[in-house]
Amino acid sequence: MRVVVIGSSGHIGSYLVPALVDAGHDVVAVSRGQSSPYRRASVWQRVERVVADRHAEDADGTFGKRIADLNADVVIDLICFEPPAARQLAEALRDRVQHLLHCGTIWVHGPSVEVPTTESAPRRPFGDYGVKKAEIEAYLLSEARLGRVPATVLHPGHIVGPGWRPINPAGHLDLAVFGDLAAGREVLLPNFGLETLHHVHADDVARSFLAALEHRNASLGEAFHVVSPAAVTLRGYAEAVAGWYGREADLRFAPYDEWKTTVTADAAQATWDHIAHSPNCSVAKAAALLDWRPRHTSLEAVYEALSWLGERGEVPSL
Repeated sequence: MRVVVIGSSGHIGSYLVPALVDAGHDVVAVSRGQSSPYRRASVWQRVERVVADRHAEDADGTFGKRIADLNADVVIDLICFEPPAARQLAEALRDRVQHLLHCGTIWVHGPSVEVPTTESAPRRPFGDYGVKKAEIEAYLLSEARLGRVPATVLHPGHIVGPGWRPINPAGHLDLAVFGDLAAGREVLLPNFGLETLHHVHADDVARSFLAALEHRNASLGEAFHVVSPAAVTLRGYAEAVAGWYGREADLRFAPYDEWKTTVTADAAQATWDHIAHSPNCSVAKAAALLDWRPRHTSLEAVYEALSWLGERGEVPSL
């Protein structure tokens, strides 16, 4: 099949595009530039490259037509964050494609009630990102169930693996937290460190898109969680990282309002977003309908990311 991947220059694209090529698909990679992918560069010689500024073309209403004119059987959209952009693309692809796959987020759920959270849980999103992604999900699935656009939505957790900075045990992106754990220095965590993060390896995300393609009839009009087998607590995550460096984690805890005064405003906001969501999602639906199961635990995926960063001197070498 001819598969168009929108947002192919990002890290997920660097996993997904080669996987699609390996599966025998004719792949068209749409991105803002022609930068060389950091993974499996030789595979990209077999990929058609198209340069497009989605932001500008969404604004003038031409992006959807641009994608439709590529005459794809399948379109995979990795970088849609605005409901009007989703509508423009879906309308342009109506009666033009066999399958539209959208990359969503587990943050469509908002705070959990019962865990692990299933895809059927009522949506209670908060924050601009989660609210908009939930609106996009509702629109695409409605269009699919009405027979207008053959759409599927895949909801990854916190994507990690070689090429990523992992969300750290304090709930933000500062790599210094890993350095402190490696050195045995004290690390301050918010509250009791019992809130959760739910990572997923980038390779597992790529495989989920292929699974949805292979099980098209089962995936149309459906949304699926794409996460590791289990979420991790901040505390357990910190203890595991320290153990990788031969240390015992030296942890101290403080209420969030006190804790946030010890970090930058950006880090405090990122942590609040993560602990307020505290995702813990089920993958049972993807296993049953798509025969997709994650190959990496949360900690295995983070370990690979830290190994990659360690080779580049960004964190202490494992």
